[in-house]
Amino acid sequence: MELYPLKFNPIFKEKIWGGQKIKTILGKDFSPLPNCGETWEISGVKGNVSVVSEGLLKGCGLDSLIEEYKGKLVGERIYKEFGSEFPLLVKFIDANEDLSIQVHPDDKVAKAKHSCFGKTEMWYVFQAEEGARLNTGFQKGVTKEKYLEYLEKKKLEEVLNFEEVKSGDVFFLPAGRVHFIGKGILLAEIQQTSDITYRIYDFDRVDDKGQKRELHTELALDVIDFNHYSDYKTQYTDKVNTSVQLVQNVCFTTNLLHVDGLISRSYKGLDCFVIYVCFEGKAVIKYGKEAVNIQKGDSLLIPATIEEVTVESISETKLLESYIE
Repeated sequence: MELYPLKFNPIFKEKIWGGQKIKTILGKDFSPLPNCGETWEISGVKGNVSVVSEGLLKGCGLDSLIEEYKGKLVGERIYKEFGSEFPLLVKFIDANEDLSIQVHPDDKVAKAKHSCFGKTEMWYVFQAEEGARLNTGFQKGVTKEKYLEYLEKKKLEEVLNFEEVKSGDVFFLPAGRVHFIGKGILLAEIQQTSDITYRIYDFDRVDDKGQKRELHTELALDVIDFNHYSDYKTQYTDKVNTSVQLVQNVCFTTNLLHVDGLISRSYKGLDCFVIYVCFEGKAVIKYGKEAVNIQKGDSLLIPATIEEVTVESISETKLLESYIE
């Protein structure tokens, strides 16, 4: 069977900090959860594998598709490197309350301790309430000893770097960078395929059973980057009908496609799948003699065998375009 651009059923995640924006803003009103904090849009994580929602491959899991189609789906070089494991995970996150302060290990630590990949990620802010902020890194460099002192006194926020955010803000978070998403923020997260999180501090919250969530203080100490950086927020200029690079690293590249009319994209020589995440508008993705619609809240996996597409907006459209170079 010939491959085509694939849509998947979202995997809904109930979170103690979740809200309603995935329904009210992204239009996923079929969520069964009262406090949906995340949807996993495209996932190969064991136990959370995405299932195709449309077309002749409807009902097929992403893992089984990779086993069957191999490099035709993900790209020959990607299949050679990652095998049957899909290397990226795409999420929407709705923070109705602050998330925990956390950090993720890099590949070396994650493979040694958890037999999986580490977690480098990026955020694209879809919507933010006035005054909403998030944490990425430290406002000044700290020693491990000083960090522990602030943590034990429950004053860690005093040394963290906070950024007030608005729609369109982008943040790149390499493994090892302390971070948390503040309340009032809806964003997309593009990341390595990994579900390893070291929770540093959870503001002493308890669940509906009166239990606090587990902390991972010692594990986090081994991976935290205690340095300060001056460029936590990604700077870019939005350009209509032009691909604008937001993030480029060994784990993934993500571009912004702001389409008002028509834009052509060639992936010849890339030898990799491409993911589109739509967060504004509606468009038609044309490939050969075929086409598929994409609209706000949709994510689309374009197989490696489809090397050229055109994106024609029905209404002004914004997409995130991600792949591995």
